[in-house]
Amino acid sequence: MVELNRRTLIGGALAGVAGSALLPDIASAGDDFNWKDFVGSSDLLWKKMPTTWYEGPYLGNGYLGSGIYAEPNANAIRFNVQHSQVQDHRPEFGALFGLARLPIGYFTLEPVGAITGVDLRMDLWNAELTGTITTAAGSLRLRAFIHTKRDLYAIDVQASEGERAFKWVFHPLKAISPRTDPKWGRQPPAGFTDNPPVQLTNAGDVQLAVQPLNAGGEHVTAWREVTRGTRRTLFTSVAWSHPAKTAVRRAIGNVRCGSIEGLAVDHRLWWHDFYRKSFLSIPDKRLQAFYWIQLYKFASAARKEAPAIATCGPWLENTPWPNTWWNLNVQLEYWLIHGSNHVEFDAVTYSVDRYRDVLVEQVPAEYRHDSAGIPRTTDTVLNNGAGIGNSGYGVGIPGKDVPTPEVGNLTWTLHNVWLTYRHTMDDRVLRNVLFPLLRRAINYYFHFLTKGSDGKWHLPITFSPEYGVNAPDCNYDLALIRWGCQTLIESAKSLRVNDPLIPKWQDTLANLTPYPVDKNGYMIGAGVPFAKSHRHYSHLLQIYPLYEVTWEDPAKRQLIETSLNHWISFEGALQGYTFTGAASISAQMLRGDKADFYLGELMRRYIKPNTMYQESGPVIETPLSAVQSMYDMLCQSWGGVIRVFPAVPWPEISLDNFRTQGAFLLSASRQKGVTRWIRLRSEAGAPCVVRTDIKDPVVRDQRGRARRFSVLPNGDLRIELRRGEEAVIHRAGDKPDLKVGPVIGAPAPSWGLPG
Repeated sequence: MVELNRRTLIGGALAGVAGSALLPDIASAGDDFNWKDFVGSSDLLWKKMPTTWYEGPYLGNGYLGSGIYAEPNANAIRFNVQHSQVQDHRPEFGALFGLARLPIGYFTLEPVGAITGVDLRMDLWNAELTGTITTAAGSLRLRAFIHTKRDLYAIDVQASEGERAFKWVFHPLKAISPRTDPKWGRQPPAGFTDNPPVQLTNAGDVQLAVQPLNAGGEHVTAWREVTRGTRRTLFTSVAWSHPAKTAVRRAIGNVRCGSIEGLAVDHRLWWHDFYRKSFLSIPDKRLQAFYWIQLYKFASAARKEAPAIATCGPWLENTPWPNTWWNLNVQLEYWLIHGSNHVEFDAVTYSVDRYRDVLVEQVPAEYRHDSAGIPRTTDTVLNNGAGIGNSGYGVGIPGKDVPTPEVGNLTWTLHNVWLTYRHTMDDRVLRNVLFPLLRRAINYYFHFLTKGSDGKWHLPITFSPEYGVNAPDCNYDLALIRWGCQTLIESAKSLRVNDPLIPKWQDTLANLTPYPVDKNGYMIGAGVPFAKSHRHYSHLLQIYPLYEVTWEDPAKRQLIETSLNHWISFEGALQGYTFTGAASISAQMLRGDKADFYLGELMRRYIKPNTMYQESGPVIETPLSAVQSMYDMLCQSWGGVIRVFPAVPWPEISLDNFRTQGAFLLSASRQKGVTRWIRLRSEAGAPCVVRTDIKDPVVRDQRGRARRFSVLPNGDLRIELRRGEEAVIHRAGDKPDLKVGPVIGAPAPSWGLPG
């Protein structure tokens, strides 16, 4: 009961922060601003039939998902049915085979006549796919959405006379890990067998595809079609249960629902409220549209109580990565929740809290009394399985080669939890989740640190994701140890905890070996230079995102610049998130033009027509992390300073309800290349220090009265703000209009396949 109450407390804490008071709504900015039209300007369009996952529309609610594109070699359109909770349950075969997410199936819409054209729109504001499919026999008017609060997929089709006999056909897929596809070259572990075949049946007017599993439990796809005149509406749902077989009844209940019009009402209202939580407009309209599409994508892929986003999101396409990755992917997927003011989606904090006992079980038995870890790959409940052969990767033991000693992933994951704490200043997150779990994560390192003849603490070999070579004194781990010990010391002080490990944390900070460096900058580790193309910035975490080594220290600037240039200079293995990392590091270096260049390279080289991303298979983290790169250009709040527009290449910017560290909500306007005004609202009463280019600034409260502030020696403004108070900063003698809304920019092609 204590555990349940604690978890309920954490969930309530995050929900409460997300629902706290906001600045005046942007829609009040003026009659010329219309949320529907503004968000709609970013809609994806299709004038040509999408033929792959990377071209087509997608729908989702964090659980149920669907990608839509042409059925290969057929006169039909595929509507996939996918679900983030549907997985296998055989841990003895490891995360990638025995605990993998499982394919479910798909519907094909099969018209009477040959398809001759499409005109489709992904309506972001309403989170609906709408449009017309033209055939040789007539037309099909389409409307589809996955309900945001229910496991329910509704597809409404109004057929012309010649198309009234179109068909819906369900195609169940084999319930087996996609990793078994021979194209990925990975043999399943010995003894691994297929799950039983699907069972097709019905319950009255509800059709069912019941998939039993060898390990017990089942997942069930239910569908039902309702006809009204020339309109036919397909309702479908997926339910999952393990180890019991209780999914049939829930699936049937899900599709016995009301009309599509009634279902759409609260679905639309939820999405309208979602978009209104924050606002961003820039002159680069292609990038602006990309930004709003990523918010749609994220809210389609995530919910706090849903599984942490897997590599594909809820959309399981054929992939060698049918699970959740914790050595970069999850961290990057969730960074945008803070700046966008959507902390209510924080599945990372929720998951590590809920499954903390599993995290203890992921380290070898002899260390479980005081340690915890997270492997490279897990299922929905953070379990890795046995790690047999190539079926999974355990946390590993420093100094040993097998399994790969990739031991820093939990500490990096907890940096995300720390970001949620810093952006909300909610001590319950700090006390109940971050502090106890970070203590265990750092304890695991302490079992292997040894004093060298130089008097410094050293690590035996560990693994820097994903370089491929083990190294002692690995920079990935040294950075995480430093951040972890510093955070534990500061947390203990904030929580007034007299922890017996404080002297150990302090000694480690004082005597941990320096980062290995050579003429090319940061190395992978001692004796292992950075010498080949490498997509991951694991050896640079101390620069970003930990900000343990920063551009604000003049003595470190040459090292940072050399390390960045050397890393990015090796073509061959670079991938999309290489460029989002380079953009964010450039933003820390105050080089907005360079950050914009790297984002441009990302768009040019890697982003697909529907803004998805591909390596060997679909991977979702990179486009989402590009949002954080934009945020790092617009505002940085690390180190207790809110830096407004620190690295922006755009002369005009409109920003509202941007959440910063210290639990401030920031609104600001940049006009003709300078900051015109800044407005801050304090949710926690934390110290408020602001860095801005506003010359001769004055600070007023929300009623226009002068507010006390001081100018620090470096020009930063220290403002006295208590919880719930606001401050407005502008140039003396100026009387800025504090309204926010879209800024003007040249039109840009729509995302999708607009023609």
